[in-house]
Amino acid sequence: MATDKKHDKERSVEERLTALYKLQTCLSEVDRIKNVRGELPLEVKDLEDDIIRLQTRIQNYQDEIDRQNSLINVKKGDIEQRKIKIARYDEQIDNVRNNREFSFLEKEKEFESLEIELAEKNIREAQAKINERQEEIVKTQEELTDREHNLEDKKKELEEIISETKQEEEKLLIQAKELESKIDDYTLNAFKRIRKNARNGLGIVCVQRNACGGCFNRIPPQRQLEIKMHKKVIVCEYCGRILIDGALAGIEEVAAAPAPKRRTRRSTTSNS
Repeated sequence: MATDKKHDKERSVEERLTALYKLQTCLSEVDRIKNVRGELPLEVKDLEDDIIRLQTRIQNYQDEIDRQNSLINVKKGDIEQRKIKIARYDEQIDNVRNNREFSFLEKEKEFESLEIELAEKNIREAQAKINERQEEIVKTQEELTDREHNLEDKKKELEEIISETKQEEEKLLIQAKELESKIDDYTLNAFKRIRKNARNGLGIVCVQRNACGGCFNRIPPQRQLEIKMHKKVIVCEYCGRILIDGALAGIEEVAAAPAPKRRTRRSTTSNS
């Protein structure tokens, strides 16, 4: 450990900044791999949730169909019982002794007939609901089949991406670990903290067009000169990211566009 600390001190700021920028490049590539992979699991999860929702809907429709079929069976049994009662009343009417008994039996027959009509209406309504739910099941089943096919395709795509990028990611992480050993603990911890808080994961950026490559705020000329000297670690006063010049990052700096020349009007003097 003491040897590592000694090497940290021996390394120049330029060497540490170069290693830090290479580390950022590795970690940015790892972030890219994770982002590409990270979207697919969310899509897979959404499809799995959709499938569960559709399966539940189909089951609810089937449960309602079962309830309506049970109701139909009950009503059919009720109708048969009432028809038996009406037949019995007809037999009794043949043997009535007075108008009072006849009137009573006729009213009972009328009541049973009305109950039969009501039961038949309930059966028709229940059958209509069954037909409606059966149509809904067919539509939902088609949607479910489509989701299942999409899920299968997404899972295959995810497996392929994981298979393709796993080796690359592991290689990048090994490189990142080697680069970390070339950076002092204080600078490395500061870089990780900045990177964690940065929305795009950039902890160190290059000055381009006289501006910070992270927040794009203008860097004063004196500050730019200090950055190019590589004598100390300098951070952006606006976003806190570590700054390096294009030469150190291996990037050809693009000169800022020159300011447009102001056109001066030639003064004219009138001859008196």
